[in-house]
Amino acid sequence: MRAVVQRVSRASVTIDNEIAGAIGAGYLILLGVGHDDTRAEADKLWSKLHALRINEDEDGKTNLSLDDIKGEVLVVSQFTLYANCKKGRRPSFVDAAAPDHATELYEYFVSLVRQDVEHVSTGRFGAYMQVELINDGPFTIVLDTDEL
Repeated sequence: MRAVVQRVSRASVTIDNEIAGAIGAGYLILLGVGHDDTRAEADKLWSKLHALRINEDEDGKTNLSLDDIKGEVLVVSQFTLYANCKKGRRPSFVDAAAPDHATELYEYFVSLVRQDVEHVSTGRFGAYMQVELINDGPFTIVLDTDEL
């Protein structure tokens, strides 16, 4: 699994001109699922993200976790995180999971987040979405379970 995690002051996702999900301070997680991913990767990714200390304390140091700030989470599916641009000018997405497998793992990941976070919003898997955010910092981290 791959995730682009952005620390945000606020974020929202719009589908068909209607806001489908919105959060205040916390994390926008763009989540990509690879064809070999399992629930073990989802567990590993959420475990790392949940405990990651990327929020500033009173001294401006990144010492606080999502729990410490009572942060919110917006999870948006993003198969394009598996784009392979090595050949030609059109990306290949052959490393991305098939929709049925990706949907199952995306929903499983969201269920893990909901166990630990009070306010969780999502996009809709497979929908055309517009994401708006105020990146706090800016602070953006890319995580790949193959490298955790």
